[in-house]
Amino acid sequence: MSPARSALCVLVGLVLFFLALPILIVFPLSVSSAPYLQFPPPGFSWQWFGRYFGDPDWIDATIRSLQIASATAILALALGIPLAWSLARGRYPGRAIIERLMVAPMIVPAIIFSVAIYGLFAKLKLIGAWYGLAIAHTILALPFVVILVRAGLTGLDRNLEAAAEGLGAGRLVIFRRIVLPQIAPSLISAALLAFITSFDELVVALFLAGSQMTLPKKMFDNILIEIDPTIAAVSVLQILMIAVALALAARFGRAAQDLQIR
Repeated sequence: MSPARSALCVLVGLVLFFLALPILIVFPLSVSSAPYLQFPPPGFSWQWFGRYFGDPDWIDATIRSLQIASATAILALALGIPLAWSLARGRYPGRAIIERLMVAPMIVPAIIFSVAIYGLFAKLKLIGAWYGLAIAHTILALPFVVILVRAGLTGLDRNLEAAAEGLGAGRLVIFRRIVLPQIAPSLISAALLAFITSFDELVVALFLAGSQMTLPKKMFDNILIEIDPTIAAVSVLQILMIAVALALAARFGRAAQDLQIR
């Protein structure tokens, strides 16, 4: 490696270390024996994980976030698959406008989106309902699903569909037996990213959750009232769950690319 390339690698490594440093500090804090946040921790203890698992409020918030995130992933796939199909295969007026509107939730600031959807959901009496929050999270997750599924559809071998059609298969059979198995890695990646988008979302939850407590909202309220190492233990569990989901999404994403290459 040239000196310039070596210096660039060192610089990138330092930047990554700087970005990961707060996460690395959270792990020791979660197993601290101190009664408050103290770094470095004076000793080792699992007490804060025990307090999390023994607190019904924390468990209820976690279950509710898992429920909302699962519903978000299902709804995002149900809406994203036909939308991605129309954008990848369709030729109709207004297609370019739909394509631009589809990425709007990724561009609009979260606070603006939250205020706007709060005004709409207040009229529909969806404030405080878990399914209302799932619908709002679906809007946020939909662009990720459409982008991934559309990429999977774009790389398909159309000759397989033509061959199945020539053998008498209908459109529904072709989609179920030919298309879906080939884009399955993209679908799994999209579902995982939609799940993460919902599970880790805070701003919209602050506006729409009402008395319903999601895990990010519970963490936010815990910081406002009292800061103790329980928040570090919850953060570690959340980081590990998201890391596993991202690793699975990356794994299935690579599988989709390999399938397209073959």
